[in-house]
Amino acid sequence: MIKGISILRPTATPADYEQLASFFSALGFTLGSGWDEEGSKGASFLAPMGNLEFVHGQMPSVADVLVEVTQLDAVREAALGWLRTHRPDASSFALTVEETHWKSRLFTVEPVAGHAFTFWEFTDPLKGKPIAVEGDLSAAGMRFAVVVARWNAVITDRLLEGALDALLRSGAARRHIEIVRVPGAWEIPAAARMLAERIPANGGPGAVDAIITLGCLLRGETAHYEAIYNEVSRGIGQSQQETGVPHAFGVLTCETLEQALNRAGVKAGNKGFEAAIAAIEMVSLRRKLTDTGFAGLSESGGL
Repeated sequence: MIKGISILRPTATPADYEQLASFFSALGFTLGSGWDEEGSKGASFLAPMGNLEFVHGQMPSVADVLVEVTQLDAVREAALGWLRTHRPDASSFALTVEETHWKSRLFTVEPVAGHAFTFWEFTDPLKGKPIAVEGDLSAAGMRFAVVVARWNAVITDRLLEGALDALLRSGAARRHIEIVRVPGAWEIPAAARMLAERIPANGGPGAVDAIITLGCLLRGETAHYEAIYNEVSRGIGQSQQETGVPHAFGVLTCETLEQALNRAGVKAGNKGFEAAIAAIEMVSLRRKLTDTGFAGLSESGGL
């Protein structure tokens, strides 16, 4: 029956509220629904996992809100970048990374006076397990195409906003993002295939590193819902397999408009954001797997 845990932090002034909201947005948190009512408003930020922990005995020297991350140094640089922009006394912030006795690294930051947060990661996050090759979530230098259907635009426009947010937040340049609109979900595979096979005029590498497909099919609107969905998913998958260009699948298939809205940012995250993150990771993974250094490691039995 337990669904989630929320920690409420009151702010002293509207400026403090705006600063904290800006800080957590800059660090890449997913923005929740929040609220804006007469007398109060709230900005909520979501994380994949939440813990409620009780401590008896010696408390670690950390803030009362701990955020576990996977790339502590990158988070620290993002925090420092925000401080330099928003705090005139930023030069006094070192954000020193410290080692702990519980096999972790951490730093504590206070973006607004009275609101401290500790960010940390395990020094051995795999805990002795075999090392896996995974894609990184930096989109710097990558080129993307977003194919988005106009049908059910009230949904697909939200998906597009989520995808662009993920790409730009992850370091992609706006000039490296191409948006292609098609009439409906049925036309997505054809457009994706054309983009994947397009040859640049300068004879360089492929025109795009990944393609993000966004659409929305509602069962109540069409009697041939399954037929369209099967062909759309098959076409996107076939285009990816035959061209070798990663295709991220962001086509919603829902029973009702309410379900689609929930998956487009209202309650259950934004599928467009998730598809864009998957595209970034797959481009990074493809580069690692095709790198000669990785191939040599594989042949020597390193993996």
